[in-house]
Amino acid sequence: MVVTERVATERRRKTRPKAKPGTGAEPAAEMPGLAARRAAARLLAAVVDARTPLDGLTDSEHGNPQFTALDPRDRALVRAILAAALRHRLSIGALIDSRLDRPLPARAGTLLHILHVAAAQILFLDVPDSAAVNLAVAHASADPRTRRFTGLVNAVLRALATRKERALPKVLATTRDAPDWFAERLIAAYGPETADAIMAAHRIEAPLDLTVRTDPGGWAQRLGGRLMPNGTVRLVQPGTPVPELAGYAEGAWWVQDAAAGLPARLLGAVDGCDVADLCAAPGGKTAQLANAGARVTAVDGSANRLRRLAVNLERLGLSAEIVRADLASWRPGRLFDAVLLDAPCSATGTLRRHPDVAWTKSPADIAKLAAAQRRLLDAASGLVRPGGRLVFSNCSLDPEEGERLVAGFLDERPDFCRDPIAPTEFDGLDGLVDACGDLRTTPADWPIDDPRWSGMDGFFAARLRRTG
Repeated sequence: MVVTERVATERRRKTRPKAKPGTGAEPAAEMPGLAARRAAARLLAAVVDARTPLDGLTDSEHGNPQFTALDPRDRALVRAILAAALRHRLSIGALIDSRLDRPLPARAGTLLHILHVAAAQILFLDVPDSAAVNLAVAHASADPRTRRFTGLVNAVLRALATRKERALPKVLATTRDAPDWFAERLIAAYGPETADAIMAAHRIEAPLDLTVRTDPGGWAQRLGGRLMPNGTVRLVQPGTPVPELAGYAEGAWWVQDAAAGLPARLLGAVDGCDVADLCAAPGGKTAQLANAGARVTAVDGSANRLRRLAVNLERLGLSAEIVRADLASWRPGRLFDAVLLDAPCSATGTLRRHPDVAWTKSPADIAKLAAAQRRLLDAASGLVRPGGRLVFSNCSLDPEEGERLVAGFLDERPDFCRDPIAPTEFDGLDGLVDACGDLRTTPADWPIDDPRWSGMDGFFAARLRRTG
């Protein structure tokens, strides 16, 4: 059944006088769970309308006040709703549109966010359909901007709930859950088949990856995980908060995506070497280098992020020289045997973990970030001793921030050359090194029969050597 605004309005007029507790038509303030749905709709609007990154909005201490006011259980629910709503945004939109005989009014953004929040619960979360519908109706009826659409909200969402078993697989098979600009750039860079595989992987929540200090096989068995080709221990839905997992308190491991753990290893044997880890916080790569025996100088411009890095190193029982500095003007007075620059980027490779990225970034952002990364690379190059190695990396899928950026650097810097990565240097690189000897990973790599265990973040890394 297609729901029209006229039919929905008639239903509202007929049913409102007979409203009973639990139907979604009672006073909004009396409904448990409504505050969480309001917060979810407000934050969804901030992401898609104002292009505000989700991490800051959902920070438990400094996030959006409507979010921080919730209890921990409701905060977790809001995060789950937003992840589902953003991960499947276009599919949800298509299903909502299929229940309408005409588009919603141009200024019905608030109404659309209410519908998306409820639909995400109905289609993708373990929330009773009736609860999702009733809370959405209560939300709409309490807001003057959406009150006249209360009946439409009720009818559309009930229709979605009734037909989801048949309709959802069809729309998922025919819809790319990515904005056009992002899909087009993926196709241009990787071809249609790989681009589709990457976008399909983005629909699946990323697993929890751990970098283990010693005996990864033993820890994989102890934690009920799987040992990945590069030695990462992978867990899927562990069901236990990270700080409560075995090995956390004693510093046996730290959380780090399998792809994020590769660039530090490209520096090779660093035992006894002076290594600079630039843009180092929160410290996963610093920990890798220190654990491998390097004398690490960890540099970052954020005091808050460096405090987090220091706490992480203390838990792990590792040490590094920690420096707060602007890389562009930092002059340490010495050169390093090796430098690792994991540069700030568009983070399009982390969409499995941060599904807001595609909706908060744009091609203009990528161009701006690539220019900033080039400036950082120029600054980092001045810290490498002659004969030393420089690894440049980031978690972007876009060649403008990776392959093309490094090619431009090498064209202008005769004192540097590419130090090609060999696919056989260490386990886990097979299929991830391109013809130039650069590392390129995508969420479609490392496919496994069960997609929950597959993939990794999208990363680029190039290894360079200073020749003079």
